[in-house]
Amino acid sequence: MENFGTLSGAVKITTKEPAQEMQGEVSLNIGSWGYQKAAATVSGGGDKVRMLVSMSTETGDQYEDGDGNTFYGQIANLNLVGPAAMVQYKDIYKDMPAYEKRTFLGKAFIDITENQQLRLSHTVNRSDDILYPSSKMDALYDDSDITTVDYSIANIGDYSKQLDIQYYNSSVEHPMSTYYRNSSGPNSAEEMISALSTEVQGVKIKNSFDLDSSSQLMIGVDTSTRNWDGSYEKKSVTDPMMANMITGRKSIDDVDTKNRALFAELEKRYSASSIKAGLRYDDTTIETAGTLNQPGNDYTGVSANIFANYQLNDSTRLFGGIGRANRVPDARELYFMSGMGMPQPEIGTPTLEQTTNTELDLGVEKRYQNASVKAKVFYSSLDNFIYFNSSKMTNKFENIDATIYGLNLSGDYFINDSVYLDYGLAHQVGEKAQPLAGQTDTDLAEIPPYKLNIALNYDYAAGSSASVELVHAGNWANYDADNGEQPIDGYSVLNLKGTHAFGQHFELTAGVDNATDATYAVTNTYNDLTLLFDGNGDVMLINEPGRYFYMQGTYRF
Repeated sequence: MENFGTLSGAVKITTKEPAQEMQGEVSLNIGSWGYQKAAATVSGGGDKVRMLVSMSTETGDQYEDGDGNTFYGQIANLNLVGPAAMVQYKDIYKDMPAYEKRTFLGKAFIDITENQQLRLSHTVNRSDDILYPSSKMDALYDDSDITTVDYSIANIGDYSKQLDIQYYNSSVEHPMSTYYRNSSGPNSAEEMISALSTEVQGVKIKNSFDLDSSSQLMIGVDTSTRNWDGSYEKKSVTDPMMANMITGRKSIDDVDTKNRALFAELEKRYSASSIKAGLRYDDTTIETAGTLNQPGNDYTGVSANIFANYQLNDSTRLFGGIGRANRVPDARELYFMSGMGMPQPEIGTPTLEQTTNTELDLGVEKRYQNASVKAKVFYSSLDNFIYFNSSKMTNKFENIDATIYGLNLSGDYFINDSVYLDYGLAHQVGEKAQPLAGQTDTDLAEIPPYKLNIALNYDYAAGSSASVELVHAGNWANYDADNGEQPIDGYSVLNLKGTHAFGQHFELTAGVDNATDATYAVTNTYNDLTLLFDGNGDVMLINEPGRYFYMQGTYRF
């Protein structure tokens, strides 16, 4: 209810909070393929003000898959000839690092009074020369900044148990380029750049209070503006006229998505159960700069859900819910324009409707003396789901109806106080209501096969542990062949990890991922992304890393 455009859930990332006493840690990481990372965090303060500063720097070379191929080698295996081979990395860059990255996090928590607190946070990411081997371009840099300001005040009166006001701003600059590829010609004189920047800022206000001893109501206002702006640039010594025609072309024409929303959530607790119900109203306006004569869009939507827990007995909990949520199309889906062609082909579709998800979730959680298990099933009905149709020449995004349903199972089993198993199994199926025009496939894209994780853990001393993990996935047999996906073999990966604490201050972690050096891929080739094609016309699969050794030393004070 609190977040704009969450069809089925949201991922919230929680970073470290400043401590009152002075403390910190320094860590050094090394791994296969030249991976190096150094990080440091220090935190401290007093009764009124607490601060935290964290910094890191890391770099890594191109990893090798289970067959020993780097990014350069995986592209070479496509056996491309003629103009198609221009996507290969130049020989002078065949061994270049895969990326370089630097981060900074700063926080300040200020206790204004006993019931008022101000929280300030700023995160900086600076990444350079990030390789995208299965794409035709790589990122020259990827710079992002996130700023948040949170103010909270408690116990104002009968109608305000907690008032929270949040301001946030997030911006990203991400230019993709052919600089390192053969397609840029000698000395990168034919370089093509697709530059994209995006920024979102917003304010959210929430107020919660007790209706009675067992009921709490939360009401709020959410408003945000997200801007996308993208353009093309071409450098050419052989065809300067073409370079001039492309340079300055818009890929996304300065698009603003403005959202205003009201939301409320009521929670009611009983002796053996609880019910939570939510309601949200969204009003969204999308506007472009107008230089490409693309229309704006307006969307309104009502989202609602109800979720219940019932404690059947001391060891068994039943839960279930039904909800409805909306997501408006983003700027790329509406307005994206290709850089090549006269006139520019319009890939986005300005007439898209918003997607509505109606979902039912049911589950049970059971605890035993030395074990637990949690099982859930879900069924999701998607109206006007936004989908990519590769059979079309323009306006390739369209609305379809689809369903996704599946289950997940998780739990643990304690063999004794020190040794235990934990596991998780997930499986889902996605289907279109009918094939797209000119196609026959009803499988929904980006629906991975079943996946199983099972780990044996041994906590042999305070702060020290060892684990053996098996990750297994089935064959990717249900895929959308009409839109670029392909069959992918299942895989099994064995990961080993150990952590040993030397007293209270020093900790050493070592491990190996993919210990058997398996060659496998986990991501399919839906044509929603611009990927490379092999000599047979199939989209390139990018393999995951092979056997990876790593070690990390951490000193805490």
